[in-house]
Amino acid sequence: MGHPDLAVVTGAFGYTGGYIARRLIDRGVRVRTLSRRPAGRSPLGALVETVPLDFSDPDGLCRSIEGAGVLYNTYWIRYARGRMTFDRAVENSGTLFEAAVRAGVGRIVHLSVSNPSHDSRLPYFRGKAQVEEMLKGLGVSYAVIRPTLIYGGGDLLLNNIAWALRRFPVFLVYGSGDYPVQPVFVEDVAVQAVDAGSQGENVVADAAGPEIFSFEELLRLLASAMGVRARLVHAPPTLGLALTQLVGRVKGDLALTRDEVEGLMAGLLTSRGEPTGATKLSDWLKENADGLGRSYVSELRRNWRLSR
Repeated sequence: MGHPDLAVVTGAFGYTGGYIARRLIDRGVRVRTLSRRPAGRSPLGALVETVPLDFSDPDGLCRSIEGAGVLYNTYWIRYARGRMTFDRAVENSGTLFEAAVRAGVGRIVHLSVSNPSHDSRLPYFRGKAQVEEMLKGLGVSYAVIRPTLIYGGGDLLLNNIAWALRRFPVFLVYGSGDYPVQPVFVEDVAVQAVDAGSQGENVVADAAGPEIFSFEELLRLLASAMGVRARLVHAPPTLGLALTQLVGRVKGDLALTRDEVEGLMAGLLTSRGEPTGATKLSDWLKENADGLGRSYVSELRRNWRLSR
């Protein structure tokens, strides 16, 4: 089954959406993006058609999606801020899906998260499960891709951990540090998503890399690859989070949330299935460690302060 000629990608000027859009363009697919931000300096600005992602205008969303064979959805929020709650993000996702169905989209490829659960007390993972359930009930062909910890050039979490390892003589490890994490390369996720857009069957699949580390092992791997000496000190999660958030405030950002720390420590950034990505973090670092963590990547600037 070939890929339709036109695809809509939410957030092509963002991180994962950008890699998906590039992969589609490389395959000769025309891309239209629904974006909350202007193209700005994005190299994709001249390569994609840009339409505002406006959840308050369902009819406009429908018109923006018309003609596309596949919708790739990367829309979500890392944390609640002001009126933008996780419940609102779930509602917005439903509005987008319904608009896509009305527009005649034949398939929706949705980027979720590893280990979502309706029973989770963490709203990020609970909301992701609710969005998946909505998608499955639409009656349209779908693929749900559940990434673990996405990394690559310009990512937030791994880059900012590396940034801290480069700058501080002590790095506080949340609790024991023995909880597992399974990094997956962002380009591998994009390939998996675009391949899923060319298929017809309904599928739910993890996107996971070939290596699993304890969190402490991950920190030591990063420090070694970058050639920095950082003393790892185990601390209660509340203390580690407080200091992390203090650094975030100094940078004008929210570096990490309590829910993200709890999800990490619960091992939710791993897969129970076979790896889908071929790229090993340990190999990627051999080529990219020198540039990792050289500058801080702000979540607020990237995804909230859209005019900057």
